Amino acid sequence: MGNDLNQTLGEELVVGLDAGGTRTRVVLAVADVVADADGRPLGEGAAGPGNALTVPVPQLTEHLTEAVADAVPERLRGSVVSVVGGFAGATAASPDDPGHVNARSALIAALRRLGVPAGPVGICSDIEAAFAAAPGTPADGLALVAGTGAVAMRITDRHGTATVDGDGWLLGDDGSGFWIGRAAVRAALRAADGRGPVTVLAETVGRALGLPDEAVPSGRWTRAAREAYRMHLLPAVMAEPPIRLARFAPLVAEAAAAKDAVAQALLDEAADRLTDTVRALEPSPGERIVATGGLLGPDGPLTPRLTARLHALGLTLDWVADGSRGAVALARLAHGGAR
Repeated sequence: MGNDLNQTLGEELVVGLDAGGTRTRVVLAVADVVADADGRPLGEGAAGPGNALTVPVPQLTEHLTEAVADAVPERLRGSVVSVVGGFAGATAASPDDPGHVNARSALIAALRRLGVPAGPVGICSDIEAAFAAAPGTPADGLALVAGTGAVAMRITDRHGTATVDGDGWLLGDDGSGFWIGRAAVRAALRAADGRGPVTVLAETVGRALGLPDEAVPSGRWTRAAREAYRMHLLPAVMAEPPIRLARFAPLVAEAAAAKDAVAQALLDEAADRLTDTVRALEPSPGERIVATGGLLGPDGPLTPRLTARLHALGLTLDWVADGSRGAVALARLAHGGAR
C-alpha cells in the first residue's frame, strides 16, 4: 500500500466514511474512478461508534479524528477534494435534523483538526451510503440494514424518502441482532423457570454471562437451580447497556444450526419481521434491494430465510459489506467525477 500512496502524490483524493452504531470506518481513494483500476482503498481507518444521535459530539469528533487520521497520511491530507460521511442517526434529506447537524459539526471539526480541507463535506445516512455501495452506484431502490439494529429505506435520487423501523432497541429494530439477542435471553429465562420449552440457549447464554456452574445445569432443572439461574443472570444482564444483548445473536445462530427448535423459531420470526419491514415500503416485483449488516452477509444467519421470503415478493437481495465504498462513490459525484 505504501507504493500506492506514493503514486497518489499530486492526485486529487476523496474520503468516504461509514459511521454506524458499533464502529466508524473511513476509506481514502482517488477522485478519478478511471484511475481506481483495482478498486482497492488507498488507506483505511477505523474507530468507535459513529451514531450521530447517540454519541455525544465531542466523543464523535474523537472517533472521526482517529479513523480519518489512520486512513489519510498527513502528507496527503491537502490533496483531499471531497468528503462524504454516512452516519447512523443522520440523513441527507434533512440538513436541519439534529443527527445531520451533529454529524456535520463533528466531521468538520475532525477534518480541521487534521488539516484536511473542510469542503465540500457531504452528510447522509449510513443507509444511503450503503445503498450507493452497490455496483453501479444506484440512485433509486430499496435498502435494508440488519445488524445490531434494523431499518429499511426507500431511496429516490440517492436520498431516503421513506423509512420503516430503525426505531432503536426500546421501540423497534425488529429482527435485528439486538432483537434476536434479547429474545435469546427471554427464551433462556422462560426455559429456566419452567414457562417455556427446553432450549440449549439457557446454558449457552448463562455461560456467556459467566454464571457459575451450579447455576447452569446441563440436565434436569431443580427448583434450587431455577432460582440460582435467575439470581445470577438478571444482575449480569442489567449491569450492561441494553444494546449489549445483541452479542447473544450468534449464540442463537449456533443453536439453530445444531437444530435447537427454539433458536430456529427465533430466527424464523426475525426473518418474518424483516420481511414485514420491507413490505411496508410497498416494493414492486423486481425492484432493487441493497442489504447490509452482519445478519445478511454471505454467511449471515438470516440470509437463507430472508432470501426465500423476499423471493415470494419478487425481490432479490444485493448485499454490500458496508457503506464506506458508497460514501466514496458519493464523494466522487459531489466532486463532479465519474461514477
